[in-house]
Amino acid sequence: MSYPIEQKLVIAIASSALFDLTESDQVFREHGEKAYREYQQEHLHTPLSKGVAFPFVRRFLSINRKFPAQCPVEVVLLSRNSAITGKRVFNSIVHHGLDISRAAFLEGKSPYAYIPAFNASLFLSANEGDVLQAIDYGHPAGTVLPSHVVDDEDDVELRIAFDFDGVIADDASERVYKTGSLKEFQAHETSHSHIPHTPGPLADLFRKISHLQHLEDQALAEDKNYERVLRTAIVTARNAPSHERVITTLEHWGVNPNEVFFLGGMKKDRILSVLKPHMFFDDQRSHLESDAGDIPMVHIPFGVANLV
Repeated sequence: MSYPIEQKLVIAIASSALFDLTESDQVFREHGEKAYREYQQEHLHTPLSKGVAFPFVRRFLSINRKFPAQCPVEVVLLSRNSAITGKRVFNSIVHHGLDISRAAFLEGKSPYAYIPAFNASLFLSANEGDVLQAIDYGHPAGTVLPSHVVDDEDDVELRIAFDFDGVIADDASERVYKTGSLKEFQAHETSHSHIPHTPGPLADLFRKISHLQHLEDQALAEDKNYERVLRTAIVTARNAPSHERVITTLEHWGVNPNEVFFLGGMKKDRILSVLKPHMFFDDQRSHLESDAGDIPMVHIPFGVANLV
């Protein structure tokens, strides 16, 4: 018996993040809604190509195959399409072998209001407006940025990387940095090193991923040949001495990422190009850059880093 949705780690995703809708969007922009509907009907049985978030979603869903008794994760489709034009999306889901069965088709409306209804700890979309609305209402969401899609099917590990401030934790410390200096920021974080941060927009996601890693710990204890699926990393511009408060926060929450990088202002791409995460979450667009253009990046438009 699988867990009820209230007990699962749920990720909601728009078709714009899951599949490459470049041609479809061009038809809509240039010829309007009627032509778009006709185009989708004509191409109903032509599978959509993989989008930026596809490799992440495919590996995320594979966790259920590792733990079939619990089926602890789920992906829900939240789409601006109507149910009729969304038929091609579901046909593509079936074609690519994705175990996605729940969906909401909203015929042009933003889906942000339904994020909590589906118990989603994250909403991914290429539509920045939808993500901004979700964040404004306190829902966890991120904009999937364009990048080359790399999906090595022989690579079964799911690697997820997070920035810390404004993503896992709130932006209180970033506000100190923005309104003062690096020296003041370091002094503030040193004096607060024993005080855990308030959770940020993706804290719930991060903690639930940690619970999945505990399942993997148990599986490995029972079977030494068990191969882990999940690998998590924090990649932050902080360095010593401000690193200590990050560790305090993680200890307080009872979570333990596999890898933590304190870069002290180094370009994050230097680490990401080696780690090769299937998704990297950051609240600052200036950090969401890859020289090779092959790292899936998600912008979390939260807090002081995104004030104009």
